[in-house]
Amino acid sequence: MTVPSLTAERFLETARTRVDAELDKRIDAEGKTSDRLQQAMRYSVLGGGKRIRPALCLAAANAVGETGPIALAPACSLELIHAYSLIHDDLPAMDNDELRRGRATTHIAFDEATAILAGDALQALAFGWLAEAPGLSDTIRLAMVRELARASGHRGMVGGQAIDLASVGKALTLDELETMHRHKTGALIEASVRLGAMTSAQVSERQLDNLSGYARALGLAFQVQDDLLDVEGETAVIGKPQGSDVARGKPTFPSLLGSQGARDHLSQLKQLACDCLTDFGAEADPLRAIADYVVARTH
Repeated sequence: MTVPSLTAERFLETARTRVDAELDKRIDAEGKTSDRLQQAMRYSVLGGGKRIRPALCLAAANAVGETGPIALAPACSLELIHAYSLIHDDLPAMDNDELRRGRATTHIAFDEATAILAGDALQALAFGWLAEAPGLSDTIRLAMVRELARASGHRGMVGGQAIDLASVGKALTLDELETMHRHKTGALIEASVRLGAMTSAQVSERQLDNLSGYARALGLAFQVQDDLLDVEGETAVIGKPQGSDVARGKPTFPSLLGSQGARDHLSQLKQLACDCLTDFGAEADPLRAIADYVVARTH
């Protein structure tokens, strides 16, 4: 198993610092109608997290030569969507989780109604920020909004969650399991990379296709590693109860392939992701480093 490189850790830390500062500043600047609602929004968004999706957005922009601040607004929008999805996934009607990132989930820290409203507000905020992203043309902003809507809606993340809920206690084939996770986890990861690449007016269709292939393989790799951590990780490290997916009867890659089979599949997916970057030079090193990190992470 590849050890996370210092390059990945440095890039992720830099991305996290930039994104957290922007989120902190902009959520406050939006104004508020309810102190409790805004507290729940901030609790959910600013309570830690690896910021993989915004980091992928920034790394993809870098890969196509866009190194300025132009990708920061799309990156933050992606994190808002991710945060909203976690709030709703954790609810009693969904996964009924009480622990996220090592602390109480939003509906436990506040209440169910406030958690639902916080998720709703973050989703709306994400599209608002993206629609007004500075430094981009109206045409690109519209294309980005369309991309994020597809990835986060019934044809993407939400559709995948629906499949997930319907699959509890069922035995899925590998194709069925991958289809579920290409939607539930992979769609937003692919959108993260595509939005980053779309910040460059010079990005070619070939580059966009290759980056999309990278993201599709990486999205599945991310989920395989998540499933392995659910089996092999420690609650104190992974930030949620170890074995919770197995206890709920959820289909996972280790349950289907065995732990070693899942590791082998993870390695193949990581190689496939990196193969998609063959045409890129050192400017795509952050993407390669993130792939190393994803398959070796411990939380």
